[in-house]
Amino acid sequence: MNFVQQIGDTFSGIDLSQTIGTSGFRAVDLIILVIYLIILVSLGLFLGRTKKGETKSANDYFLAGNTLTWWAVGASLIAANISAEQFIGMSGTGFRDGIATAAYEVMAAITLIVIGKFLLPVMLKQKIFTIPQFLRERYNDGVGLAFSILWLFLYVFVNLTSVAWLGALAIEQILGLQGVYIQMGGMMISMRMVIVIFLFLVAGIYSIYGGLASVAWTDVMQVVFLVGGGLITAYFALKSAGDGAAMEGLRNVYTTLTTGEYANDTHFHLVIQESHNASAFANVPGIAAIVGGVWLTNLGYWGFNQYIIQKGLAAKSVDEAQKGLVFAGFLKLLIPFIVVLPGVCAFYMTAHADQFTQLQGSINVADDAYPWLIRNFAPPVVKGLSFAALTAAIISSLASMFNSTSTLFTMDIYKKYINKEADDRKLVNVGRLTSLTALIIAAIAVKPLLGGLDQAFQYIQEYSGFIYPGIITVFGLGLLWKRASAKAAVWTAIATIPLGILFKVFLGGVPFQLRAGYIFIILVSMFILISYLDNKFVSCEVPEQKDREAMMKWAKILGCAGIFFIVMALIVIIWGALLPASATPENNFIAYLNDIGFQAFIFFGVLVGCNAVWLYSDANDTKKDHKALPIDLSLFHTSKVYNWGALGIAIITIILYITLW
Repeated sequence: MNFVQQIGDTFSGIDLSQTIGTSGFRAVDLIILVIYLIILVSLGLFLGRTKKGETKSANDYFLAGNTLTWWAVGASLIAANISAEQFIGMSGTGFRDGIATAAYEVMAAITLIVIGKFLLPVMLKQKIFTIPQFLRERYNDGVGLAFSILWLFLYVFVNLTSVAWLGALAIEQILGLQGVYIQMGGMMISMRMVIVIFLFLVAGIYSIYGGLASVAWTDVMQVVFLVGGGLITAYFALKSAGDGAAMEGLRNVYTTLTTGEYANDTHFHLVIQESHNASAFANVPGIAAIVGGVWLTNLGYWGFNQYIIQKGLAAKSVDEAQKGLVFAGFLKLLIPFIVVLPGVCAFYMTAHADQFTQLQGSINVADDAYPWLIRNFAPPVVKGLSFAALTAAIISSLASMFNSTSTLFTMDIYKKYINKEADDRKLVNVGRLTSLTALIIAAIAVKPLLGGLDQAFQYIQEYSGFIYPGIITVFGLGLLWKRASAKAAVWTAIATIPLGILFKVFLGGVPFQLRAGYIFIILVSMFILISYLDNKFVSCEVPEQKDREAMMKWAKILGCAGIFFIVMALIVIIWGALLPASATPENNFIAYLNDIGFQAFIFFGVLVGCNAVWLYSDANDTKKDHKALPIDLSLFHTSKVYNWGALGIAIITIILYITLW
């Protein structure tokens, strides 16, 4: 009896061996996956253990005892970030719209540089466990509690559910198990839900037991699998498109999708024109993917998302944390080749299906693209490695989310409001119980929330984007501006989601990245105005002359840059509205600029310009909020290694955009 047959026999009335066999999976592929899972769980439990007679402290459980090195920080950041959302969701968007969705990944690398230089050093100096804890200390308890609850709902009902659902969808598609149900007692349970529960349990076993140490150190192994396995899958997809030669396959795909009937196709352009593909533009609105709301998504996600930034907070030192973010930035630049390019290959193959024989399954919705590729074009053993890579991506993200969910509830709600005298043992136990509760709730909510989606990646980006404008405003100005007040933070928090809903209802046809930009302009203006009108302040001295001169210089540079961007965008918009009907993006430069969403520079001008406001204020105001952080420009000094790494990321990004504009 072979390995697949044994699996089939465990499910009464269902011949899984035959079903899985038709998917192209062999015993060796499943053996690779099983071995990988055994090693993962065993390693996680081993790393999370405590020495005999010792009790795991809250710092050990939630921040790994601040022992993470730069390579552990970087690997864990990417492993937590890359999940089914990318492998399945982003690949699906790549299948439908093209490589423009890679802007999220490319610009994320730039965002990591900004966060490493300006935000993370301030956070580490404050020695915080959680992002909402910072809000409590900087503003008041109400602001901290509001964002704790907001993040908990986001993790359980958006992040955990979407990662598990997309992962289960992929595994179901790869194994050819769509539509399979299992009878357990008097209930019929879909195979997809069985897989969801299995993924939750595997991620939960070691993350709930060992805490962040188990999560972060196993992520080092997982990132090797997900990057290596992802590159292998991309290689074999291109090889299939090139009759056995990967580079020839890349030339075939690129040439076909940029010439002839595909001359205006968007699949090989990082900047989409609205006139070429309106639906793709709605997801990734042209130049807005560089200077628009993508900055809100990336700054909010990488800078203030607990399950991401927690890895940086657990670093040995500021220098290790910063080098870890640069390392993560370089890894991030690989992701378009790992997840987006395979989606484009799948589009090419389905458009030229007559060139490929014996294809198994079909792409019914965009998110089927990546599992369809693995099923059809990865040979035995490689299929197992690719499957292990996908599983690594899913499980590592779920594990990080479980740990951060428990951290938020335990440290920000339980210890603060329920049991202020709780010792470390009690906090660790509550953290484990919280993770288990989140697991159960997410498992119940997953199907009702995500059962009918075509592109889950866009669902995640849009609905996460409802809260990011407020998060960036409240957190960013709280970190950097001494006049930022609690009253402004409260009103911004209150207004964030209602504004998102209103803009969705009344401007639903506007790309969500642009809507997020408009909301940010409203919120940051409101925040600055309320802070200046707030009479709760204390007197303070201006910084030393040297620091003051530096701050004023940058205030002038950023202020002028912000005004320039806004004015240029307004000129293009107004000029474009006055153009004759004969002017098109093909024969008129102003029409072309409007066609690629040049209006996004209004948002970028405000984003850049508001930095001039806090710099000018910090340099000259003799008043500050009574909980303002001290001004310490030395925090923003970075090492040569960091600076050279940041320069390398910037150069690669520029080359990518010049090559694939």
